[in-house]
Amino acid sequence: MPAPETDPREDRRRQEERWRRRRGLERELHDGAALRISSLALRLGVLDRDTGGVDPDHGARHRDILALQDEVAAALEELRSVAGQIYPPLLHEAGLGPALRELVTARERDVDLDVSADRAEPAVEGAVYFALADCLARSCAPLAVRIRREPGSTVGPGTMTGSGPVEGGDTVVVVIEGADPALGPAVLDEAGPLGGTVDVEGEPGTVGTITARFPCA
Repeated sequence: MPAPETDPREDRRRQEERWRRRRGLERELHDGAALRISSLALRLGVLDRDTGGVDPDHGARHRDILALQDEVAAALEELRSVAGQIYPPLLHEAGLGPALRELVTARERDVDLDVSADRAEPAVEGAVYFALADCLARSCAPLAVRIRREPGSTVGPGTMTGSGPVEGGDTVVVVIEGADPALGPAVLDEAGPLGGTVDVEGEPGTVGTITARFPCA
């Protein structure tokens, strides 16, 4: 059964709303639960200091408090990791370049990264970030990634298309050299709902090039 036709503008609106919700959830975790856990860690430190001179069992209590502080710190780190998988804070604060460099460093990957694109809306930056995060997770070979913003693009033969082009904006172009062309559909999962396209060069299972275009609003 063929897939029903969809309105590219409505598809994009839904995607933008999806990314707004993800960003909002990340902020709720950061401004709510993460701050409360940080506050709890500080209160444990104050409690340890205040009872040091009057508690005859301070040595044992001190060890217990240190153990609790370690658990609180671990819980805070896990919470920040989950929040970052929803929408990385650095992506919102500084853009694709710093956020992707942080990702590459955290995963200890060999990636030659060149980001010259200006800032784009959260839906585009989020889609680009998570498309590359997926490629990093599923690639073993060194990658060279080039990201730029240009005033339009053309769709050539063999191009994987999403819901259809959305008129009226620039395009963030992502070129991933050294990637398995079989990852093209995964990149299209992020670019397609925004009206983007993906071109692949090479055969699945080999080292090739993926070029993805993410239209800006």
